[in-house]
Amino acid sequence: MALRSRSSDRQGAFSGNRVERAIIDIGSNTVRLVLYGGSPRAPVVLFNEKVVAQLGREIAETGRLADEAIELAMRGLKRFALLLKELRIKVVDVVATAAVRAATNGPEFVKAVDALGLSVRILSGDDEARISAMGINGAFPGAKGVVADLGGGSLELVLVADGDCGLATSLPLGTLRLPEHRGATHADTRDNLTVALGAADWLEHVDGALYLVGGTWRAMAVVAMEGRNYPLTDPHGFEMPLDKVRALVAQIADTDPAELNVSPRISTMRSQSLPNAAVLLSSLLDQLTPERVIFSSWGLREGVLFDELEDYARKQDPLLAGVGEFATLRGCPPALATRVAGWTVGAVPQTSHGSERLRLSATMLALASMQIEPNLRRDIAMDWALHKRWIAVDACGRAMMAAAVSANGNNCEMPDAVRELATAEQIEEAISWGLAIRLCRRLGGRSDRTFNVSDLRVEGNDLVLSIEQSHRAFYGIPNEKDMDLLADRLGLKPVIRVLEETEMELLRQPDTELAK
Repeated sequence: MALRSRSSDRQGAFSGNRVERAIIDIGSNTVRLVLYGGSPRAPVVLFNEKVVAQLGREIAETGRLADEAIELAMRGLKRFALLLKELRIKVVDVVATAAVRAATNGPEFVKAVDALGLSVRILSGDDEARISAMGINGAFPGAKGVVADLGGGSLELVLVADGDCGLATSLPLGTLRLPEHRGATHADTRDNLTVALGAADWLEHVDGALYLVGGTWRAMAVVAMEGRNYPLTDPHGFEMPLDKVRALVAQIADTDPAELNVSPRISTMRSQSLPNAAVLLSSLLDQLTPERVIFSSWGLREGVLFDELEDYARKQDPLLAGVGEFATLRGCPPALATRVAGWTVGAVPQTSHGSERLRLSATMLALASMQIEPNLRRDIAMDWALHKRWIAVDACGRAMMAAAVSANGNNCEMPDAVRELATAEQIEEAISWGLAIRLCRRLGGRSDRTFNVSDLRVEGNDLVLSIEQSHRAFYGIPNEKDMDLLADRLGLKPVIRVLEETEMELLRQPDTELAK
């Protein structure tokens, strides 16, 4: 399966529930197969399997990939090749990183992998750094700062700003190599690592964030999240200010790996690596003094996907792309959600604490949640908003989406998790989104005519629902309750107005006297 270059045939929407492409990542610690579906701008992982081969475990001593490690890796790769054949996946990227490119027997290993029908691309250190940084640019539009991708064999450091990559360095400071720098004390180890980091002579204070990529960093985020009973569970996008990160790395550096392994979310391999990685991060923080640290689940593999997109596809909003694909599979096409969001915009508070992209995403999730049985709807829909791996949305935005989907089901009492992540004003605005969505979808039962024969807007101290005479029966007893709930939430008086067809047409023209 040959590695294919950037091609326009990859720009169409993936089906979401069908595998469309695959990446095999041959790293120094693990060999991993990931199958993707969903939107190309916000791909969804449909299958993720790894083999802990530790190909790079003997590089420092022998310069070679260990025979036993090769055997484990090849066993996994044979399985991966067969899976790809059975699933008829034709678009496959196979990339190899530090261990393979550094080993004297790397070419021999690559030849054996090629014989399986898997065409391997050995990434140089610069390529690995750049592609990991592209993963950050894809996950965090507008990212500015330094990306630190910690793998088993190397640490890639690269500047990012304005959607592009700057200076980059690959250093032999992966988790398998960190024990080589261990000193008698943490201070000695930090000094040793500071010297090693000096090879990246461009490292200095960064006006921006430090983006951490790699499983060991994410395990560190899990330690922080569990330590403070953080309401969210996905480490992707988790942010910490500099002083909090310093305290975290000091804590982890002094913790026995067995204690770290107590968490079911932290593997034995990660717990063993965490103390050394914490000292490394301490050295990085001393040199960079970033404004904040952001943990990312997007890195090399997602960077490969993002790097191959055409410019127009890169510019798509990843939150709307991801939520749109997800909601479409659950009975809410984006076109419907857009019309509902347009109909309800008149009820959005004038002092807005959320963006229109966030409100549209919340609308899609709220409408999709109606496919769920009533006894499960609220909990599942709120879990979607809070815990699913959406891209380019912060914790506050997740809380507002959760509040909106809850209010859509007429549940306006928010759990502690939501109230911890957003202000009272932000939650209140999101509740009004949800109540307006509820009014719209129940008024016409999702009929397209709803948007032509009715209108919702604020006029002075009134919340006015106008309905065309021909469809006045749309407004039933349940809608009276919906209207009262929304108006009360907004501090307005509910007013119902029945209009003739010509009056409704005038109402929809913003420059008319009636609209004023």
